[in-house]
Amino acid sequence: MWETIKSSFKNYPAQMKVAKTMLDLGLHLGEDNKIYCGNLKITDQHLGEAADVDRRVVKATINTISNDEYLYGIFKNIIPAGTLLKNIAKNFSLGVIEIETNKENYGILAEATRIMYSNEVNIRQAYANDQDMNELPVLTLITDLKVSNEVLNELLAINGVTKVSVY
Repeated sequence: MWETIKSSFKNYPAQMKVAKTMLDLGLHLGEDNKIYCGNLKITDQHLGEAADVDRRVVKATINTISNDEYLYGIFKNIIPAGTLLKNIAKNFSLGVIEIETNKENYGILAEATRIMYSNEVNIRQAYANDQDMNELPVLTLITDLKVSNEVLNELLAINGVTKVSVY
């Protein structure tokens, strides 16, 4: 998917910034050719500011997406993921584990959840960066409690894991 999106905007780097910002924030293109987060309309100016481009670039990006069946099929169906607990986890006494991986990261989520299960640690939330959109993919786990050093060592031993951080 990401390679096709990149090739669609290869001659328009500013539009690529808008498209990436839309993907990062879970923004979709409505049938009225307006940008939305859920049902909240986002102005071209505000999206432009978020993507660090002029609002006219946002308009041009909307036109590019609207005139391409493949892109439109993607951008009309984006749904925001909801509240990510990472930055507020400490307010709820939850644990945060960030697992950095290399590009060869097959099965890391499965192995990490197996380790959590075997150590009786409940995962409240799990999310990962897309490996095609991020140089260093990161799997973030929000847990009911902070994990022991033994669990951290098990996570570090997973094939493809380069770093584990706990907050």
